[in-house]
Amino acid sequence: MNDVAGQPGQRIDRWLWYARFLKSRSLAGSFVQTGRIRVNGERISRASRLVRPGDVLTFPLGPHIRVVKVVAAGTRRGPAPEAQQLYEDLDPPADRSEAEPHRNADADTGRPTKKERRAIVALKR
Repeated sequence: MNDVAGQPGQRIDRWLWYARFLKSRSLAGSFVQTGRIRVNGERISRASRLVRPGDVLTFPLGPHIRVVKVVAAGTRRGPAPEAQQLYEDLDPPADRSEAEPHRNADADTGRPTKKERRAIVALKR
């Protein structure tokens, strides 16, 4: 786990799993092999690539592009608060309430309200 330079390193697939970005290590390995992840701006496609504290990872996750700085190597896949200690989020995604506004019952799209359904039935009579 140690590099020639003496800085501890950890496989990127294992680190992504420890940091709880992906649900399983095999998913993390497959994700890395797609080549959609960058380490310090360099695109990688090998799950065996070592990441060290100070490395910056950029990758798409859901509707967001995540930019995180590796703070520490993981020792286990623990609870979420423990996993959040492994990285610093450099570009946190916007609040869900701002990113996805809730639909109004007044909106013209989607399922009609009870009042609108009654109006439709009245028109059909």
